[in-house]
Amino acid sequence: MSETPELSDIKPLPIWFFAFEGAMGAAYDLLKAWDGAWMVLAALGAVNMVVGLTVLRRRKKLIKAMLRNARTRKILFALIGLRIGVHVVLGAAGAQVTSASVHLALGLTMAAVTMGLLWFDQRVTFRALGLTQSGAVEIGAVTAA
Repeated sequence: MSETPELSDIKPLPIWFFAFEGAMGAAYDLLKAWDGAWMVLAALGAVNMVVGLTVLRRRKKLIKAMLRNARTRKILFALIGLRIGVHVVLGAAGAQVTSASVHLALGLTMAAVTMGLLWFDQRVTFRALGLTQSGAVEIGAVTAA
């Protein structure tokens, strides 16, 4: 008997998963703001991999569905474009990002944008798979209509 769940048994990805991905979205600026950030990011990456292979095993179909669609790739390229665009615009304005506080602010912004876009992608994927009830997707203790 197969252990893979039916589509109707798939639960949304938990909030902490998006926090892991948000930290990876902020990695560049965190590394620029703090020299020791690479150790924390490497540890978070390792924890993310272990959790992904264990706790999120039942959500493989959702993750595969999200990775297969073009929207997820658009989000990836949009985040990369945003990163480059912000630095180009600030450089053209003569305001190079050099201080740790500005890098930290940009990192937090990139983390928030990454988390928001991935949450949105999950919500749209759930709708496309027909897994929502009346347009609401429950995510942890938060319900988004």
